[in-house]
Amino acid sequence: MIQISTVLFKTKKGNTMRRFITLSICLCLFFAIVLLIAYVYGENTSLKEGKDYLVICRDGGVGAYEAFPDICRIPDGRLLCVFYDGYTHVSLPNEEHPKGGRISGIFSSDEGKTWGEPFVIYDSFYDDRDPSITVIDGKKLICNFFSLKPAENQNERWEGLGTWIICSEDWGKTWSESKQIFPEYYCSSPIRTLPDGTLIMSLYGREQGNGAVSFSNDKGLTWSKPIDVPIGDLKLDSEPDVCVLKNQNLFMAQRGRSSEPMGFSLSADGGRTWSISKPLNFPGHCPYLHRAPSGVLLMGIRYPKNGTYMSVSTDEAATWCEPLLVDPCRGAYPSMVTLKDNSILVVYYEEGNGSNLRARKFTVTPEGKVEWVLWTNE
Repeated sequence: MIQISTVLFKTKKGNTMRRFITLSICLCLFFAIVLLIAYVYGENTSLKEGKDYLVICRDGGVGAYEAFPDICRIPDGRLLCVFYDGYTHVSLPNEEHPKGGRISGIFSSDEGKTWGEPFVIYDSFYDDRDPSITVIDGKKLICNFFSLKPAENQNERWEGLGTWIICSEDWGKTWSESKQIFPEYYCSSPIRTLPDGTLIMSLYGREQGNGAVSFSNDKGLTWSKPIDVPIGDLKLDSEPDVCVLKNQNLFMAQRGRSSEPMGFSLSADGGRTWSISKPLNFPGHCPYLHRAPSGVLLMGIRYPKNGTYMSVSTDEAATWCEPLLVDPCRGAYPSMVTLKDNSILVVYYEEGNGSNLRARKFTVTPEGKVEWVLWTNE
């Protein structure tokens, strides 16, 4: 009897130990998977302000919500970042803010290390938003944006007023009267210059979700009727951007609807006709295209629900790498500019109450390897 009890005790003890070991292994695997998922989606990334990224604007003056930045280098060498200056994501006129959201700007004279005080670029009695900035002929600035006004239909909160432009001939000190260009189309990326000097503006229709382009042959004074880009069966919200490939074809990246894949289209005739849009291998919003000094193409995006990301193409947009994490903050609408040392500055925004503008700096090799440049080693 004693011997049997001893055997049973030893067996129970052995089973308990095996269960404990098995449970420990399972828990270790579980936490390893959780950490891996967190790493992939960027939730465990602990970026430090002042080291990994800079906050370049905290309060533009309307309500401390800054968003949708776009950056360029102006002819005197400074960097100009334009942005949406509001009190929330859609800042319609109200009693506290009778003119609603506006377009503001900030300058940097030291390659993005420090930034001046925000100043007003354009402020109507509507919600003026999503500005982009570009330099024409090395001297003229064009800022394109769109506006919203309170809807007369009580079933809607706002109604769109389409795409507008303003110009500056003195590097941003003063700006022209605003001009409505396309009442039924909207914009989310800067005007680009084609090899023959023609200007191309990327547009999109709010209802159809398709991309479109328009051209100017007189430095932005007049614009052609928009040419729509076929989207086939894709579900897109568009927000397109366009770049010129080395073979002179045009590549257009388009925002996917919600978490649907992004779309792309190609043009072999300078944008007059476009291929039916096809899906990219990942979802994304608000694409911004930039050619790095190393020759590779970069695409900044907001990865739905995950944050600000970037994809790299080393084969002229034929393929794109899986998006790389820039910052877990989920505002995005990234924009890029090449700095004098051939590094690249990317600006984006945080989203949420009191959203700020941020900036990171990186380099990318001809093989597509991205290396982040710290603002300080401390």
